Amino acid sequence: MIKVFSGLYDRYFSEEEAIIFTLLLVAGTLIMLTMGGVIAPLLWSMVLTFMLQGLVNSLVKINVPRRFAVYCVYLVFLGLTLVIFLIFLPFSWSRLTAFFNELPSMVNQLRSLLLLLPQNYPEFFTEAQVEEWLQNMQGEIGQLGQVILSYSVSSITRLATLVVYTVLVPIMVFFMLKDSEKLLNFLESWLPKKRPIMAQVWHEMNDQLANYIRGKALEILIVGITSYLMFSLFGLNYPLLLAVLVGFSVIVPYVGALVVTIPVFLVGFFQWGFTGDLLQVLIAYTILQLIDGNIMVPLIFSETVNLHPIAIITAVLVFGGLWGFWGVFFAIPLATFFKAVIKAWPVSTTGEHTGSS
Repeated sequence: MIKVFSGLYDRYFSEEEAIIFTLLLVAGTLIMLTMGGVIAPLLWSMVLTFMLQGLVNSLVKINVPRRFAVYCVYLVFLGLTLVIFLIFLPFSWSRLTAFFNELPSMVNQLRSLLLLLPQNYPEFFTEAQVEEWLQNMQGEIGQLGQVILSYSVSSITRLATLVVYTVLVPIMVFFMLKDSEKLLNFLESWLPKKRPIMAQVWHEMNDQLANYIRGKALEILIVGITSYLMFSLFGLNYPLLLAVLVGFSVIVPYVGALVVTIPVFLVGFFQWGFTGDLLQVLIAYTILQLIDGNIMVPLIFSETVNLHPIAIITAVLVFGGLWGFWGVFFAIPLATFFKAVIKAWPVSTTGEHTGSS
């Protein structure tokens, strides 16, 4: 057994950089597992900085002074942030309140439809089955009410957290944009001078991660706006809420689109029933998802994400289970990161030659 571990060590950890890199990966994982909530503002700041850095670089390429480019991009970012907090969020909250006010009538309508199933289709449904479904539905609605109540009780704490984020994140984004080179030089000073593995992984991931974040933000924006226009055109209730759900569903590839289909179908069903209007909305929604998956995603991301669908779904499940929303959002970059690490990791064949001789 000792000989086996010794062979593995000689094969994969024969260089000093490999050991240091492994320790950094373990330390980073432990920090995320134990302090993910504490460093959430830092994560938000890093994501926003990656998104804005591309605009700064574009302005610099057309001979705009970097400091002036940073200020211009940052002012645009602050303006959009104010629009979101002062206009978008209050309007979304009012529509969400209206939705919850109409939820009891929707539940009663669904209950009436379920009670008709044993009469219309006795060969498929029984009264006992329907009663069990109704009891389960009432239990789920009761749990949902408890969750909403607990959320409202802790709203003061959440509001305080939101205020802290609102103040801290823009400040951190500004200094990350302004002093990005100084911060990177500081981090490099703590790393070994000879670091071919880290350099290869960094160069491979830097562009990919930045392009992924900016591309995903662009995809969310395009899909969300298109969904809102489409739902408004068909006269579907709560178009903004559904458009927000559809927009953010692209964060979870494949699965997100299927999950969001449920609220789109339910809202349309409670509004029109099984009619042609509902069918038109579902057809238009399906076409939008097909365009997003087959045209928009390849166009935006190109070769940035070169992973098998099974690998993507597995990454979403694993990292989402570990880190929640952030794990889902960064599932593809993290999977790409591990792929880059495996590709760049040095493998020594000295031990194999020694053992065979």
